[in-house]
Amino acid sequence: MDLEQKYLVIEGNKSLNGEVVVSGAKNSALKIIAAATILSNGVSKITNVPNLSDMNVMLEIVDLLGGSSKFENGVIEVDAREISSCYVPMALANKLRASFVFLGALVARFKEARIAYPGGCNIGARKVDLHLKGLKALGCKITDEDGYIYAKADKLIGTKIYLDLPSNGATENIMLAAVMAEGETIIENAAQDPEIVDLANFLNKMGCDIKGAGTSNITIIGKRAQQLHSVDHECIPDRIEAATFIIAGVMTKGKVLVKNIIEEDLQSLLSKLEETGVQIKVFDTGRMLDGRKVVDILPELKSSRFKATDVTTMWYPGFSTDIQPIFAAMLTLAEGTSVIKENIYDSRFQHLEELQRMGAHAEINAKVAVVKGVEKLKGTAVEGKDLRSTAALVVAALAAKGKSEVRGLKHLDRGYEDLEAKFTKLGARIKRVDKQELMLGAEEPVKA
Repeated sequence: MDLEQKYLVIEGNKSLNGEVVVSGAKNSALKIIAAATILSNGVSKITNVPNLSDMNVMLEIVDLLGGSSKFENGVIEVDAREISSCYVPMALANKLRASFVFLGALVARFKEARIAYPGGCNIGARKVDLHLKGLKALGCKITDEDGYIYAKADKLIGTKIYLDLPSNGATENIMLAAVMAEGETIIENAAQDPEIVDLANFLNKMGCDIKGAGTSNITIIGKRAQQLHSVDHECIPDRIEAATFIIAGVMTKGKVLVKNIIEEDLQSLLSKLEETGVQIKVFDTGRMLDGRKVVDILPELKSSRFKATDVTTMWYPGFSTDIQPIFAAMLTLAEGTSVIKENIYDSRFQHLEELQRMGAHAEINAKVAVVKGVEKLKGTAVEGKDLRSTAALVVAALAAKGKSEVRGLKHLDRGYEDLEAKFTKLGARIKRVDKQELMLGAEEPVKA
């Protein structure tokens, strides 16, 4: 069944309670799959991988290039030894933005690549000029024709590259190409996101030499193909999924223990939650992942209603633009008025337009939204326009009075593994149905 014909029916106004385990990070696993194509004399094993539609697209690209892959029970194996192509067609590339990091990986291995411009969520301008600036600095000649980027180099030479913005994708593409360049490459003003660190850890386990990931300056010493080897790597937990469940628990005034989190990756959100009157309880699991503590987190609302607060999205370690829509949904129910400033993407307030249909009060002016909290949202039919806006509508519907239809599942399924099952386990009344099954306004409650 086409996902356009499927919807979520949610009976809201019910507290969520219990435990939920966070899946592996989507944005780590996708980039690590691309990185695995660099390896010409071994096999990559990637564990803690969420079962998402985007993973299947990335593996389709691996197979099309001539490699082979297997994905079972959260484990991906990529054998890239037989890869001979460096061409990623538009039919696959335009399904997700992460496809563009194949550019750096293929340039590293073959010194050339031809790839279509990437697709993904429509959340505003997401240029690739910094990606190309970095590859040019390493020695690539870049041509752009008919929707494709063609990069070719006689050889890659390490150099110093300054990024005008700490772009995740540009940092990843430059890092992937630089691991096979001659000499030293330094990326200045690099992205510092946890997923960048995870990618660097994967590459280092493969035999690469990367230092400084997680800081603004990353240093890479290039290696030769024969110096690399098979790698076994566990992906970090997905901080955006963790944020979604933390916020859903708070919005529904329940007690949800969110398990499998690296606390420092969510510090900006946890700090903001404390400003709203939420107490954050952290439980040490005794487990470490690549030198960092894995914890469980229980948010608890200490009064009958959380308070408004102001939010400004920034590059990591600032407040995440991906978490902003979900946190904004929470602020629609806060006591007082909140101001949200979106500094990363141009079209990141589409969720607020839909939340207004549920009774939210929001004034939007370009990249600033003023949200005046209401006592209660009302269930209705809404549609997510991108991955995180759809997630925001789901958590809003869980807290709203009455029944909601949430459309946009083609977006949602790109970023959340078993979302309905996880929410159902917490006591939510949520069901995926076909279009012809929808009974909005029917007297019978949704049966999970």
